[in-house]
Amino acid sequence: MTSATTPATAVPSTDDPTAAAPSAAGLAWAEKLVSFDTTSRNSNLALIHCIADELTAHGITPVIVPSRDGTKANLFATIPARDGAVTGGVMLAGHTDVVPVDGQDWHSDPFTPEIREDRLYGRGTTDMKAFSGAILGLLPEFLSRELSEPLHFAWTYDEEVGCHGAVVLLAELAARGIHPRIAFVGEPTSMRPVSAHKSSQLFRVSVRGIAAHSSMTSTGVNAIEYAARSIAFIRSLADEHRLSGPFDDTFVVPYTTANVGLVSGGAAVNTVAEHCDFDFEFRTIPGEDPATVISSIEDHLAQLRAEIQQENPAADIRMVPRGTVPGLSPEGPRAALELAQQLSGHAVEETVVYATEAGLFQRAGIDTVVCGPGNMDQGHTANEYIELSQIAACESFLQALSAHLSPTERTAQP
Repeated sequence: MTSATTPATAVPSTDDPTAAAPSAAGLAWAEKLVSFDTTSRNSNLALIHCIADELTAHGITPVIVPSRDGTKANLFATIPARDGAVTGGVMLAGHTDVVPVDGQDWHSDPFTPEIREDRLYGRGTTDMKAFSGAILGLLPEFLSRELSEPLHFAWTYDEEVGCHGAVVLLAELAARGIHPRIAFVGEPTSMRPVSAHKSSQLFRVSVRGIAAHSSMTSTGVNAIEYAARSIAFIRSLADEHRLSGPFDDTFVVPYTTANVGLVSGGAAVNTVAEHCDFDFEFRTIPGEDPATVISSIEDHLAQLRAEIQQENPAADIRMVPRGTVPGLSPEGPRAALELAQQLSGHAVEETVVYATEAGLFQRAGIDTVVCGPGNMDQGHTANEYIELSQIAACESFLQALSAHLSPTERTAQP
């Protein structure tokens, strides 16, 4: 492999005027993909079939991998190496779903992309449809090369709600005997290579109490009160990690965090609450086993379960997993990192606090880094946008990858 300090082809800096304008094809595809409302609660099938049609038009065979209920799908495709090989090689991976826009103050229709002041606005522009648009715009470039290794494309569903699609996709690839050597996950990193991120563990706690009139509290069991005690315990774990660690100073938030994001319960102020549910997550730094945190919470809930059932044996409290996204570790072969540094022109190794599908790919034995256009500061927000120069930088990265995978052609150049 070419040394990361002597890149054969590097991406221009994003403040370089030569990087300011993306190709017409890449920009058009980014706009087209944004126009599909693929909020995670919706189907992504229209977008998936749109991409599949484009691949087919270029002679690439798409593999559509549906979800269990058939309402969503992953898509996988490969440009084989010149010797016909379809395993090994490099995989470019992105998700198709986006987060909701509900309650956000948008200045334009989130699913009608607009260009203003050298920015492309719309839901999913930075997270992460511009990356996919750049790939689709460069299909002719990829196909014009005699590739030394196969080039794979992967698009998944439900990344934003637990990375469920990636799990299904990896099972399909294993069944087909396809194992990429390297993966680039194009989440927004400003085209700077990211070698580590935290895990994300999502759970729902459901408390079943006993309803009663509020004037007779002794005859009921208040589910909200037990939920509140659970929430307070989770907060205490978060405080313990914030104060005592363990710490990893490569992260902007250098410790494991926890957050209760949704609470629902009760029927009326004069009624002892019969039900209360809450959803929470925690995010561990690499090197801390999520099972340790889970065990602490389970032990606390077991104690509460004994107490609530002392009040009434019909009452209960349960915790159910909603999604498990492993962290991305900087340990491993590091060939993906070195190649990303070479192609991007950024000799850095960074971390992010958000979770991605990269940890799942790494766990499946694929050497993976995160590197994509845009900045997550704009992701999930009202008036989400991506700088046009970032799309151009992504295209340059992909063009450099295409050249890297064509060493014979590169050698033949004067």
